[in-house]
Amino acid sequence: MAEEFSLRCWGARGSTPTPGASTLRYGGETSCFEIRAGDALVLVDCGSGARNLGMELISRGARSFDMLFTHTHLDHICGLPFFKPAYDPNFAVTAWAGHFQDDTDLVEIVSRIMSPPIFPVAAKTLKAVEFKTFTAGKPIPRDDDLVIRTTRLNHPGGACGFRFEFQGKSICIITDHEHGDPEIDAALPAFVKDTDIMIYDAMFTDDEYETYKGWGHSTWQKAVQLAKDGNVKTPVLFHHDPRRTDDELDEIGMAAQNAYPGTLVASEGMKLSL
Repeated sequence: MAEEFSLRCWGARGSTPTPGASTLRYGGETSCFEIRAGDALVLVDCGSGARNLGMELISRGARSFDMLFTHTHLDHICGLPFFKPAYDPNFAVTAWAGHFQDDTDLVEIVSRIMSPPIFPVAAKTLKAVEFKTFTAGKPIPRDDDLVIRTTRLNHPGGACGFRFEFQGKSICIITDHEHGDPEIDAALPAFVKDTDIMIYDAMFTDDEYETYKGWGHSTWQKAVQLAKDGNVKTPVLFHHDPRRTDDELDEIGMAAQNAYPGTLVASEGMKLSL
């Protein structure tokens, strides 16, 4: 019997949490994914959605897992101070980042947000967490059957995309990313080639993008084009603009479905299994 290989979304919003009546269906929490591959557990990003995930992990009982950061902008790390397993020494969390373009390391960034007067609890209280750095473009070392490949993305300060491969299936997470860098754009179709699920930064529409060039985000139309170029089975639009209402996301979803049947719009609580 095939082992579980799944992705669950705990936060699909970009830039800032957006609670409210207009975001109930797709959710207002920021970036956080849970990936299960057999006995392996990997989290990608620790945005505000990680708070709820952490409480569920506590209820399941202690274990070891990896936490990968696409990058360390606030909407992707703001959940870490509220992620309960990080404080519990019965857990073992290895936190990885590989987007840095200088000598910065992950614990330094976390220490900036977890220090007075910004936050009353210091990063050293994260007893369960070991911080590690890798270089985007190189695989994450593992000793099981899950393969994690990485690639550079185009985002202010750098970002990293991930490809998870397990038992002949694959999941790619491509966020936060702005199309337009020739070298990075040229590498992406091969990186996502034939993948089963591709999460992609679709914060803007093509029309909106003209106003927001340089902000580090892409469009749903570029998601569809990359899916076509890479023969992706299921593209999933992600990192929703905080101004975007549920009804507007419905409209984008229908347009994307018409352009590339099978395209989905990420929502909080969405689980996709392979």
